[in-house]
Amino acid sequence: MKRKATAVWRGGLKDGKGEISTDSGVLTDTPYNFAKRFEEEKGTNPEELIAAAHAGCFSMALSAQLGSAGLTAQSINTTATVTLEKVEGGFGVTSSHLVTAITVKGADRAAVNKAAEDAKSGCPISKLLNAKITMEATIEV
Repeated sequence: MKRKATAVWRGGLKDGKGEISTDSGVLTDTPYNFAKRFEEEKGTNPEELIAAAHAGCFSMALSAQLGSAGLTAQSINTTATVTLEKVEGGFGVTSSHLVTAITVKGADRAAVNKAAEDAKSGCPISKLLNAKITMEATIEV
């Protein structure tokens, strides 16, 4: 299975502008620029898109892990915070921190925690990131 996105950039780093589009059409010529990425201008940027991908991937992976344990979540609410920092040779995504609230009525807390840990390391986006991945899980059983 392959997924494709296209980015077009025009101009220099600080004065240039770009658009991101996906084959699905969810993003179509979505603008991004230096101020959206490194300053406080509203709009998307590559790190925000990675955070969205990580939160979504983790939630789906957790649902799968719970299913393997015979459990079904009433809700999984995950936020991923991706950190972009100056590193040797430029900038790099150095971490992704997952905060998840999981509701699985009547479940064993330890089983839900194990599923969350397995999802954190097993989600395809976690495997893609060459960064420290941490997690905080609130479990309601």
